[in-house]
Amino acid sequence: MSLHLISLFTNHPAKLINLLALLLAFPGSWLLHATRRREQRAQASLAAQRQSSPNQEPILDWATLRMNRFFYRFGFACLGVALIVSWASTRF
Repeated sequence: MSLHLISLFTNHPAKLINLLALLLAFPGSWLLHATRRREQRAQASLAAQRQSSPNQEPILDWATLRMNRFFYRFGFACLGVALIVSWASTRF
């Protein structure tokens, strides 16, 4: 069975390259989704804090904003690399 899979990939290298692109795209898209959900929860928490104490203006801390920005960049970079790898697979 494993010999059959090896021969499949040696006969069709584009499939192996597309598999690599898929393995890069999935974590990148999941990271973007998780970061967006975390950002929405933080915004909802800030809105609830504003309603409970209108005198204070709650803000997100700088470390959280930097972490979200890094995760967005890394997620988009993963998707970009996956797109380039997928385009490269059409050359074979």
